[in-house]
Amino acid sequence: MGSGNFAGRKKSGLSLKNRLSLTYALFISIALLILTLVINHFAFLMFSRLVRNNINERSGEIVRAVAEQYNPLGNVFDKGALEAMGMHFVHEGYIVRVESTRGAVIWDARSCDMQQCADVIKTISDRMENQYRLDGKLQSRLYPVNFLGKTVGNVTIETYGPFFYSETELQFLSGLNRLLLGAGIFFTLLSVCISIPIASRIARPILRAGEAARHIARGNLSVRIQESCKTRELNELSRSINDLAGALEEGERRQKQLTGDVAHELRTPLTCLQGNFEAMIDGVLTPDRERLESCHEEIIRLVRLVKDLNLLSNLEGESEYHKSDFDLAKLAELTAGQFTGEALKKGISLVLDLNAAPLNADYNRIKQVLINLISNGLAYTDAGSVTVCVSPREGGAELSVRDTGIGIKAEELPRVFERFYRSDKSRNRGTGGAGIGLAIAAAIVKAHGGTITAESKGIGGEGSVFRVRIPALPVK
Repeated sequence: MGSGNFAGRKKSGLSLKNRLSLTYALFISIALLILTLVINHFAFLMFSRLVRNNINERSGEIVRAVAEQYNPLGNVFDKGALEAMGMHFVHEGYIVRVESTRGAVIWDARSCDMQQCADVIKTISDRMENQYRLDGKLQSRLYPVNFLGKTVGNVTIETYGPFFYSETELQFLSGLNRLLLGAGIFFTLLSVCISIPIASRIARPILRAGEAARHIARGNLSVRIQESCKTRELNELSRSINDLAGALEEGERRQKQLTGDVAHELRTPLTCLQGNFEAMIDGVLTPDRERLESCHEEIIRLVRLVKDLNLLSNLEGESEYHKSDFDLAKLAELTAGQFTGEALKKGISLVLDLNAAPLNADYNRIKQVLINLISNGLAYTDAGSVTVCVSPREGGAELSVRDTGIGIKAEELPRVFERFYRSDKSRNRGTGGAGIGLAIAAAIVKAHGGTITAESKGIGGEGSVFRVRIPALPVK
């Protein structure tokens, strides 16, 4: 059903690559637009200030030029020169009128050529109002004309204000605006060309992760993402997909292994019982006490197996334990006493190294952990000793069970707490139980918020160490 859902999904909307490309391009375009507007605004302000200064400087030059046309001998101005200069100034946008100190008009551009003055002013006003949306009007300023420190007249200069652009200045501003527009278009296109490969590099690992997830959903758990990229978050995504696939693959392997182990554990006693009962029914075997006791032992073994499986299921699903305060050392001493007879029978020393360790936990469940660990140590030890140690730890207690048995190979250590896992692949009854005891112990310790580990060099005679750490206040 999972693969069907994936196959039935329709692609809709823009791809991540296209979205990233458009986002980058849009962002850069907006940034360029803002930058262009800011540059244009400040260029306008700076250029306007420059134009005002130029107008003031040009007005000063006009006044000095008029002063040069003064003849001190006749106390008069050269009107011919004033007219020539004045008409030149009109073309530049300056309407000049020269007066005597008494207010008599010596020369006036408007009187000389009113139409030309009007045309110049109209051209300037159209240029400023139509192209730059700036409203202005004629403004006049009066300047004294000095000759050798003496005022010999006055010059009135009319200009379009507060400022105006000449034809050359207008061409410069138009060129600057075209340059900014061209640069904006160029960098926008460049941003699109750059954003596409960048977006592709970002989207590629995500697409690979999505493809891997679809393979996993279809049941192909061996898929892995091999390529890596330089982006930490995308690498983390790839690793997460790989970890997920690995965990699911391991879970499937354990499920298959569990099914096979349960079938094996049940098949052996059931086959034995079936054979014995069929033989007794057919009269081949006599249903004497010895054979019935043998069948009874197999039934007890089956009952114990089902009971252990039920216990393990309850432990893994149980959310609340019956906690109480007790001394782990006393509990270990009482539990170890139950195995004294078995240890003597095998010629094994049961050594206790106990220190008071107050604990708040489920008394019966912790006892079950001790029983499973001690019985496991005795089962895999033919000579030597099994040592039970209890010691207090900051915030809890530590329990360890050390044996001098056959040990555990390094490659088997990570799996010793799995259900039905046994190093003996033949699953011989003489080398251990069904392989559930350590799984039960691990489930109990985990439910108490503790940890359980196995240590071994895999050398016979040096055995193994199972170490349990339980906090004083278990995790609920």
